[in-house]
Amino acid sequence: MMSWILLFSLTAVTFFNRYLFLEPKTAIKLPDFTLRMLKYAAPCLMVSISTPIVFFEHSEWKGILSNSYFYGAIFAVFVTAITRKMLISIALSLLFFYVMIYFFDF
Repeated sequence: MMSWILLFSLTAVTFFNRYLFLEPKTAIKLPDFTLRMLKYAAPCLMVSISTPIVFFEHSEWKGILSNSYFYGAIFAVFVTAITRKMLISIALSLLFFYVMIYFFDF
């Protein structure tokens, strides 16, 4: 339960910070360097949130060979690098993950 609360609160903070500073209609003007840095905030935050989920379960190392989360994360990185489309990447990654769990007994 706590991880869901943490996940949603970090998502809200990231969204509102990015919206406030990157929305063209706001009166706040930041230097270009700061705007470029803000574009990397969400990916960096998602990596820091998802790493413990992918590699650990109940504070114990999951391993890699039989870890469906690891294979799903690697697939998501490749699909995102190839397509560069957010919705397509999410849909294909979720489909891959659930097919792997339900049909390949991970």
